[in-house]
This record gives sequence, structure tokens and C-alpha cells, in this order.
Amino acid sequence: MNSKQNNNQRRSPNAHKGNQSANYRTANREDDIHKAGEKRRTGNSKRKNDFIKSHDIIRVRGGIDRTMLIIIMLLLCFGSVMVFSASYATANSEKGDSFFYIKKQIIYAIIGVGVMCGISLFDYRIIRKFVPLMFFGTVVLLGIVLAMGTAAGVARRWLYLGPISIQPSELMKPILAMFLANYYANNQEKVTNYSDFWQSSKWGTFFPGMILLFVCIEIALEKHLSGTIIMFLIGIVVIYCAGSRKIWILGAGGVFSVLGGIIYATSGYVRERVDIFLHPENYSVTDETWQTLQGLYAVGSGGFLGVGIGNSYQKYSFVSQPQNDFIFSIVCEELGFVGALGVIALFVMFVWRGFVIAMRAPDTFSSLAVIGIVAHIAIQAILNIAVVTNVIPNTGITLPFFSYGGSALLILMAEMGVILSVSRYSYKEN
Repeated sequence: MNSKQNNNQRRSPNAHKGNQSANYRTANREDDIHKAGEKRRTGNSKRKNDFIKSHDIIRVRGGIDRTMLIIIMLLLCFGSVMVFSASYATANSEKGDSFFYIKKQIIYAIIGVGVMCGISLFDYRIIRKFVPLMFFGTVVLLGIVLAMGTAAGVARRWLYLGPISIQPSELMKPILAMFLANYYANNQEKVTNYSDFWQSSKWGTFFPGMILLFVCIEIALEKHLSGTIIMFLIGIVVIYCAGSRKIWILGAGGVFSVLGGIIYATSGYVRERVDIFLHPENYSVTDETWQTLQGLYAVGSGGFLGVGIGNSYQKYSFVSQPQNDFIFSIVCEELGFVGALGVIALFVMFVWRGFVIAMRAPDTFSSLAVIGIVAHIAIQAILNIAVVTNVIPNTGITLPFFSYGGSALLILMAEMGVILSVSRYSYKEN
């Protein structure tokens, strides 16, 4: 008995030391957990207020965003149905074939889906390598349009390459977004050095602002007012989301307003467009205001549920080219308020899902590229609906996924491929 007690006493210093060691390890573990929590909170704060740092994240590869894919396919299918419904009367009277436009649109849609799927399989970092080349190539194409492009009305927008016609300005919209995203990814340390006001201002606002201004001037020289506005807004969205100083963005808005006033004062084409919008009673309803008025008649004729798909009256030589810029007026007439709300809801879901993908993107380039592309679709949809409802002057803006156009649809589906490519990757805190 005494021997056992003596043995316990001999072991007690070690046992006491073991308890101390266990307590020490427990304290260290609690301290590590506390530090990890602080690191996560710091990381989340940095994620919200700063660029994504490559050393703070791990790229996680998975499947494409199925929700976004479903939304894209719904928009494409809905748009194709409406192209046929809006175009068969015009196609029959002008081409002698009611299926003329829809056959071409379906072919381009099928090719576009293939392009989208193909691009989505690429690592977006491979796409990024070609962005500077695509940007400077498109700048050259815009210059060629100014020299030898084909005019549509007073605007010189089109470039014919054999049987293929393209608008380089349409190409420039997503490429500008990706080029600016690439710029900010390469210069993020200088842009976010907020302790140095002039360095962050120069690299965050002035240099990208000069790029944006150059592109806008080149498109404005084509007398492509709507394209200039859309390009400017895409650039401003990317610059704002990249963390640039807001004071300069407000200043850029003021400068653009002044430039808009100068263009209005010096351009007879722009003045006429604005005057038609403000004083339609001064123009013949068979001339400049015909399309706007007939579009409004179509919107008003739809009521709550519409006259039924395929049953529009306004598409019979009243709304000119109903399958293009004013296709939303046919949607309103045939499907009514409910159908119009459905179209708007699809675009809202597209924007929501796009920003979800952008926030999960693993680096600065991918995040800003998706934001720019989503902004392009959102801005163009808003402006098209505003034109159709005569909220803003008629400037010739197409409705993405809905308006007829082969090359424009291919470019649009390529943009969707970039979004889906980025959606295959997400970030995880290291």
C-alpha cells in the first residue's frame, strides 16, 4: 500500500506536468481558433473593399453555373419564338417566305450555342491572353468602318466581309469590358494604393478613362449615338467596380454631359433625334415619328394578357422591322403586361446570377470581366425598353436575345461562354 502511494507520489510531478501541457495545448488551440477567426474576418473585409489577392485564395474548379445556363437558354428560346412571331408577316411580304428570318436566326442560334459551349470549356486565363490582341484588332476594324464602312441611314456602322456583315462596335462592347478588366488585374496594387492619392487616381481612373474616351470618340465618329452611350456606361461600370476613386467618376460623368451638349449643338442628326422625341407633333406621322408611334400603339393594344402570340396587328407593315429594335413592342401586344413583365424578370434574373458569379470569381480579371459583360446586357435591355416606350429618344438599340441579327447573336453567345467559363471556377480562402 505504501509502495503504491509512493509510486503515485513519484508519478505526480509528471502527471501535474502533463496537465499543465494539456492546458497549454488547449490554450494554444483556443488562441489559434481566435486568430483564424480574425483572419477570416479580415479576409472577408478585404474581399468586400479591395481587390482579390492571389495569395489569399485557392482556385476551385467545378461545373458551369447551371442556373445561369438555364436563364440563358430561356432567353434564347423565348427570343427565337418572338423573332418568328414578329417577322413572318414582313418576311412574307418582302422575301416571299414567312420563315426567311427565323430560319437564319435558328441557324445562328445553334451555332451560337456551340460557340458558347466551346468557350465555356476553356480556362478563362487562356481567353485573357488574347484580350489585348482582340482589343487592338477591333480598334483597327473601327477605323476601317470610318474609312470604308457601309452606312445605315446616316450612321456608318457596318463592315461587309464577303457574305458576312458585322458591326465592330458590337465586338468592342464585351472586348472593352475584358480589356479594362485585364488592365486592372495587371495594375491592382497601384490602383488600390489609396495612401497615394495621385498614384491611385492616375492608374485607377485617368489611364482607363483615356482608353474609354478613345473608344467612345471612335464610335461617335460613326454617328453611332446609341453605341457610344452603351460603351461609355459599360466602361464606367467596370471602372467603378474596380475600386477607382469615386470623385473622378463623378467628374467623368460631368465631362461626358458637357461633351453630349457639344455633340447636340454641333450635330444636326442628334438635334433632330432629340427634337422628334420632345416635339413629335411637329413631324409627319408617316415620316420620323412613325416607328415610335406605331410601337406605342402596339404596347397599348396588348392590355394585361395580350392578343395572343402570333396575333399582333401592328407587325403588318405598321411597326417597321418589328423583328429588330421594336420587337419588345410586339411582345407587349401579343403577350400583354404579363409577357412584358416576364421578359423583364428574365433579364433581372440574368443580372442577379451574373453578379453572383462575379462575386465568386477567383481573381480580379474574371470578376470584372463578368461584371462588364453583365452590365452590357443590362444596359442595352434597359435602353431598348426605354426607347420602345418612348422614355428616351429613338436611337436604334437592339434587345439582347430577342432582336434579329446573326453576327450580333454570335457575339452575344460568345459573351455567355465567357461568363460560363468563369462560373466553373470559384475562390476559397487559404
